[in-house]
Amino acid sequence: MNRTAKGSQRAIIIVKALLASYVISAIMLLIIAFFMYKFDPSSAVVSVGIILTYIVSAFVGGFIIGKNAVQKRFVWGIVIGLIYFLIILIVSSILSKDVFGDIGSTLSVLLTCGLGGMLGGMLS
Repeated sequence: MNRTAKGSQRAIIIVKALLASYVISAIMLLIIAFFMYKFDPSSAVVSVGIILTYIVSAFVGGFIIGKNAVQKRFVWGIVIGLIYFLIILIVSSILSKDVFGDIGSTLSVLLTCGLGGMLGGMLS
């Protein structure tokens, strides 16, 4: 019984961390969209903004899960970063055939999300 309660509590914390990550993503993407509308930046600037969105969002999720983890906070941060990436990948593949362009950019987004989550877990 106690093990089940711990598991459900952990699942709730994971959902909260992911929800916070996606709220941060939405806010940052709205800021990027506004910036694009007003200032017409180059594609390099927009790409940097999107990469920062991945890092900050995964970091926040990793930080939240790390605050609630007793051991292996960096591992839990990586887990949140990878779940964040998988959800983005699934939704993107449903909405578009060209998910991230090529395997190289997909792997870089995977690493970015994983490392951002790990950093958040480590610093929590």
